[in-house]
Amino acid sequence: MIDWNMEYDAVIVGAGPAGSHTARFAAEGGAKVVIIEKRQEVGSPVRCAEGAARRSLQEAEVIIDPKWISGEMDGAMIIAPNGNYLEVDEAKAGAEVGYVIERDLFDQALAKTAVQRGAELVLKCSATALIKDDTGKVCGVKVNHMGEEKEIRAKLVIGADGHESLIGRWAGLLPKLEKNDIISGLQYRMTNLDINHKFVQFYLTKEFAPGGYIWIFPKDETTANVGIGIVISEIKHKGHLKELLDGWIAANPKIAQGEIIDIIAGGIPVGHPVDATVMDGLMLVGDAGRQTDPITGGGIGNGCKAGRECGLTIAAAVKANDFSAKFLQMYETAWRDLLEERLYRNWMAKEACLGLDDDVFNKIITTMDEVGITEVNVFNLLVVIKDKHPELVEKFQDLI
Repeated sequence: MIDWNMEYDAVIVGAGPAGSHTARFAAEGGAKVVIIEKRQEVGSPVRCAEGAARRSLQEAEVIIDPKWISGEMDGAMIIAPNGNYLEVDEAKAGAEVGYVIERDLFDQALAKTAVQRGAELVLKCSATALIKDDTGKVCGVKVNHMGEEKEIRAKLVIGADGHESLIGRWAGLLPKLEKNDIISGLQYRMTNLDINHKFVQFYLTKEFAPGGYIWIFPKDETTANVGIGIVISEIKHKGHLKELLDGWIAANPKIAQGEIIDIIAGGIPVGHPVDATVMDGLMLVGDAGRQTDPITGGGIGNGCKAGRECGLTIAAAVKANDFSAKFLQMYETAWRDLLEERLYRNWMAKEACLGLDDDVFNKIITTMDEVGITEVNVFNLLVVIKDKHPELVEKFQDLI
């Protein structure tokens, strides 16, 4: 139960994977931590394709629980516009393959672990402003808790409140996203499908997904998340995203035979890393820190990895009694060592891919299938293509 009169070591705004995982490691390290969540239930409503890499979760020390796993994938299929495809096993498939999860149960499990390790959790509690002392240093947040205006004083404020992070904006750390750096996503959960339920599937098609892709993330033998994500610069009018997804489904009889049982929509940040995620008394983590993969839009694994580093830094700051931006560089350095190079490379590749047509995608997938690659990532992909079709990677020279 929160004590409104005490000063916490850290207040974490947002109980998504990044926020809860941050809280766990901070609490394990002895910090007095409170998580605030604006919704009345952690993890709901779900706005996620629900794919997560087994390796990323293991590296982030997430406690694996079969209760939140819908399916364990054998691998991924990347499908070209002409129907040719590259099939890769789970170990080589990259950042979003391994598990298809029940995202609400996953988020609740991470929050439960954080609370069991000593963190406090307050629901229906929205941050309304940063609190600053006479010197301008952040020292807490003003909140609205079930209609009441309150204050939470803390030595550190952690923004884990998603890509539209109010904490990040109030702190002046988040620049405005460009139109090519936001994906608009629409997803149906469908059943009665005829699918390969052991493989996540990514469809590249300029006709139905310009500036993005279509995905199938299987939940069981006949049920899957079927969705589309494209950069908002490619959206021509209201309802365009739905027209594209519905058109693709209609053109694929094994999917068109299914029934929609759930619909979700939302925005996904796919920009490059920000210049700074720390300042005196404040850190940003997960989508709020723009740590989402710019190619896939996936953020669970990255958020958990960064959350671990953020939590360890909180605990270290408490022990050192130092909450300055200089000390918090421990977190800045750690997450960038883990993620930054890949995030920048994938952002640059995403920008270049926006101008490619279906013929190029067909050649790329065919080449990847013929040559074989040790792991699906942007660097390995470009090296293989450069050897066979150097003309296709002229735009990508800076990435190789």
